[in-house]
Amino acid sequence: MSLVTFDTFANVVDGKLVSTTSTRHGINPATLEPLPPVPVSTREAVHDAVAAARRAAPAWADTPLNDRQQTVVRFADALASHAAEFAKMLTLEQGKPLPDARVEVAQGVRMLKGMANFPFPEQVIEDTERRRVVTRYLPVAALKLGPAVVAGNPIIIKPSPFTPYSGLKLVELAQHFFPPGVVQGLSGDDSLGPWLTADPGVDKVSFTGSTATGIKVMQSCAQTLKRVTLELLVPVGCRLATRKTDELGAETIRQLFAPMWISQRLRPRCVLVVRAMNACPLTLPKVAHLALYNSGQVCVAIRRLYVHSSIYKDFVAAVVQHVKTLVVGDGMDAASLLGPVQNAMQYQKLKNMVAKIKSDDLTVSAGDLERAFPERKGYFMNPVVVNNPPDDSEIVTEEPFGPVFPVMKWDTEEEVIRRANNSSVGLGASVWSNDADQASRMAKRLQAGNVWINCHLELHPNATFGGHKQSGIGSELGLDGLKAYCNVQTVYHDKGGSSRL
Repeated sequence: MSLVTFDTFANVVDGKLVSTTSTRHGINPATLEPLPPVPVSTREAVHDAVAAARRAAPAWADTPLNDRQQTVVRFADALASHAAEFAKMLTLEQGKPLPDARVEVAQGVRMLKGMANFPFPEQVIEDTERRRVVTRYLPVAALKLGPAVVAGNPIIIKPSPFTPYSGLKLVELAQHFFPPGVVQGLSGDDSLGPWLTADPGVDKVSFTGSTATGIKVMQSCAQTLKRVTLELLVPVGCRLATRKTDELGAETIRQLFAPMWISQRLRPRCVLVVRAMNACPLTLPKVAHLALYNSGQVCVAIRRLYVHSSIYKDFVAAVVQHVKTLVVGDGMDAASLLGPVQNAMQYQKLKNMVAKIKSDDLTVSAGDLERAFPERKGYFMNPVVVNNPPDDSEIVTEEPFGPVFPVMKWDTEEEVIRRANNSSVGLGASVWSNDADQASRMAKRLQAGNVWINCHLELHPNATFGGHKQSGIGSELGLDGLKAYCNVQTVYHDKGGSSRL
């Protein structure tokens, strides 16, 4: 039996589906057809949701940890049972191919269950005959689902105005498992985010988006000293290959569990370094896929690919051959391997970037700049690979957030590390090499919060996910991510103190 249907969409406040006087609608980026109407929340709706969350907070915090964890597991099981519907909605609103959407729903289920089964921290500092000192972690009202509710917090979810549908249905599904007020959802326009961050009844905000918007979020939260977690995805990342192997401006509170689920509104950078000629045939499909996954609209997608000069020519030739096999089309079409860009704003940015590549007279290894944007309905872009552009060119220094990336040569380890780290941000990087010692040495020197060796974009619910430099403040997932939704309390118990009173 289906617990939710995907024909109508509403806010969820205090356990109830709530409509609004004003509505808006998203666009299917593959067809440009309007999707169903969604609510445009008012400031009053924000006050009602915050009040409901604060009423629900004491009882949910007092609910035994095991009960909270099992509730999250049951919720995750329900999400898994509705995987087909959620995957279809993700494809309709975001554009990604349906198989990729299915993988991301499954990843969301895995992340939920992983956080639910993570042991809640309590640190015994001292335990002697005389004294016991324990540091423990208490709930703080938050805006982030998985770890927030496990930690005992209520949560208000604000999905992106570009892609609100799956987020709203996720919250609606949650009503079958959580008490009223514990999990709520509000949809709206550009006013909604600032209202939430400014509301004195909100104790913590978790935001995923651009650095520019993250700064505004932090400024707003500072007025009431809110706790803040920022996952900021401006130009960062690149890929390094060694001789041996290889905001959108919207105020968006991150609402889903797998980072890829919100990929349509992230602006990150990832680095790849490749070495080793004999690894190219195995490495190449992975590299091209990771650079173009979701048409490049992923926070930790490969954005700069550095390949050692000794294998550069053959590596690029293999990349070109692989890119030629990729079919761009509607995500609902089984033949499509790459879907559209998510919205008109980003589509225009990519057109401007391609125009800049042309005006700078850069060499293109794969794709055709004149035919990069097909004359068809939808925000489609054919993939483009730029051959060894200068380090100061826009395609290297700016975040495309689309199916276009540069491949560049390198000769010495010192040189490529310096170039890879020459960024104000640092979310992810990967090193591909048959030389394990070299790969490990290089990985340690990369200034990024997540570094992979001979793989990329692999996540674990119990491993911390965060960025360096301007890629954010705080972290998600793992013990650090769980602690981010807690207040720290240290209890000092003098065991003999009562006899001296």
